[in-house]
Amino acid sequence: MAPTDESGQSAQHASPFGTTPPDRPPADGAAGPNVRMPRWLPRAMVLALALIAVFQLGSWAFHQLTGLLINILIAFFLALAIEPAVSWMAAHGMRRGVATFLVFFGLLIAIAGFVTLLGSMLAGQIIKLIEGFPDYLDSVINWINTTFHTELRRVDIQEGLLHSDWLRKYAQNSAAGVLDVSTQVLGGLFQLLTVGLFSFYFAADGPRLRRTLCSVLPPSRQAEVLRAWEIAVDKTGGYIYSRGLMALISGIAHYILLEALGIPYAPVLGLWVGVVSQFIPTIGTYLAGALPMLIAFTVNPWYVLWVLIFVVVYQQFENYVLQPKLTSKTVDIHPALAFGSVVAGTALLGAVGALIAIPAVATLQAFLGAYVKRYAVTDDPRVHGHRRRGAASSLVTRALRLGRRLRDARSGAGSG
Repeated sequence: MAPTDESGQSAQHASPFGTTPPDRPPADGAAGPNVRMPRWLPRAMVLALALIAVFQLGSWAFHQLTGLLINILIAFFLALAIEPAVSWMAAHGMRRGVATFLVFFGLLIAIAGFVTLLGSMLAGQIIKLIEGFPDYLDSVINWINTTFHTELRRVDIQEGLLHSDWLRKYAQNSAAGVLDVSTQVLGGLFQLLTVGLFSFYFAADGPRLRRTLCSVLPPSRQAEVLRAWEIAVDKTGGYIYSRGLMALISGIAHYILLEALGIPYAPVLGLWVGVVSQFIPTIGTYLAGALPMLIAFTVNPWYVLWVLIFVVVYQQFENYVLQPKLTSKTVDIHPALAFGSVVAGTALLGAVGALIAIPAVATLQAFLGAYVKRYAVTDDPRVHGHRRRGAASSLVTRALRLGRRLRDARSGAGSG
C-alpha cells in the first residue's frame, strides 16, 4: 500500500508510465526544496561587478586626463613635424638634444617676432582710433543733424554715456572678469609649456622611443610600426613645409596689394594673412582677410572692396592652381576628404582636431595604400565618365544603318 502524508493523500505522483519515486524531482523540471545555487554564479556576479567598477573608474580617469592626452597628441604631431630638421642635423654630427633645442629656439624667435609685430600694429591702430574718435563722432553727429534735422551735441552724448547704467555695468563686469582672464592666461601658458616639454622629449629621444615601442612587439610587427612612423614623419613634415611655402607666397602677394593701396603696416598684414590663412583650416582665409579690410577702411572705405576681391580671387587661384602643385608630393588627399577630415577633427577635438586632421588622414591614407592591393581598371565608358570616340562613331553608324533599313522596308511595303 502506498505511503500517505498527514492529509491522507498518496505521496506518490501519478505518471503516464507509472508512479514516480518520492525522492526524484518533479517531471516538469521545477526546482525542489533541496536544489542549491550553482557554484559559478557567485563568482560570475563578483566578476561582473568588478568589470563595471573598472569601466567606471577608467571612464572617470579618461575624462579627467582628456586635457593632458590632447596636449600629448599635439606634442607628438609637433615632434613629427620637426623630425626631418632634427634628423638632418643629427646626421651631420650634431647631438639630437642640441639639434632639437636649436629648432625650438628658431620657432620661438619666429613666433615672438610675429606676435611683437602684430601687437605693435594693433596698438598703433587702437591709439589712432582713440585719437581720431572725437572727429569720427563729430562727423556722425553732423550727418545725423543734417539728415534728421536734430540738434545733437557731442557734450550731451559724452555726458549721457558717462552717466549711463550700461557703462557702469560694463565696468563692473570687466573688473569681475579680470580674474577669469588671468586664470585662462596662466592655464594657456601651462598648456604651452606642457606641449613644449613633451614635443622636445619626443623629438630628442625619438630613436629611443621607437626602440622601446618595438621591444614589446614581435619582429613581424616591428617593421610595420617603423614604416607607419616613417610615413607619419613624411606626411606631417610635408604638410608643414607646403603650408609654410604657401603662407610665404600668400603673404608676399597680399603685401604687394596693400603696399600699392598705401595701407599702413602692409608687411605685417601680409604676414598675418599668409600665416592665418594657411594654418587655420576652413575659416582661416576669411579670418585673415578681416583685419586688412578693417585697416583699409580707416584709409578709404572703397579700399575694402578691392581687398575683398583680391582675397577671393587669390583664394581660388590657390585652391585650383597653387595648392595641387605644392601638395601633390607631400599631402596628396582629395579636397572633399580634406574638408571632411577637418570637420570631423573639429567635432572630436575642436581647434586642435582641425589642425592635425589633414596630416593624420594623409598618414592613414598612405599607410593603408601600402597594404591595399589594387587592380587595373577596366576600359569602360562608365568608369571614364564619357564614351570613347570609336564607340560614339560606332553608335552613329548603327543608327544610320537602322534608318536605311527602315526606309527600305517602308519603300518596299509601298511598292507592294
